[in-house]
Amino acid sequence: MFAKLKTLIGTFTGDEEPHFAETDPRLAAAALLVHTISIDGVITDEEKSQLQAVLQSKYELTLEQADELIEDASTADKEAVDLYGFTSVLKRHLSEEERLDILAMIWDMVYADGVVHEFEDNLVWRIAELLGVSSRDRMILKKRARKLAE
Repeated sequence: MFAKLKTLIGTFTGDEEPHFAETDPRLAAAALLVHTISIDGVITDEEKSQLQAVLQSKYELTLEQADELIEDASTADKEAVDLYGFTSVLKRHLSEEERLDILAMIWDMVYADGVVHEFEDNLVWRIAELLGVSSRDRMILKKRARKLAE
């Protein structure tokens, strides 16, 4: 009902409808990645480039599609009141292995600028908990991302 209302309002205001549905796991994952790179208050060019590359590679997107996904994810992140909306979509649609893959992507984004901020570390912990990823797996993925970043 709300989606239809948004579309109707968008028609009158000239706003374009999002390219990716709210229930699309790609949007949920991208929104978490966008939130991750922005939580420390600074989005570097390295983080932007890595975000684009990660989404293109993971979801086999063109550059234009990746940019659309990032734009939709940024909007979704700004409108979100918490992380649960994104993690619940991922938990519903993805296997445990696929959720681990999402967490690995998030760790890669944390290390994209070469600095792990305490807010980023805490964010990954919260996301992992919501995705049902164990502390052990979270730490294994963190070590892997750190080695790749060195």
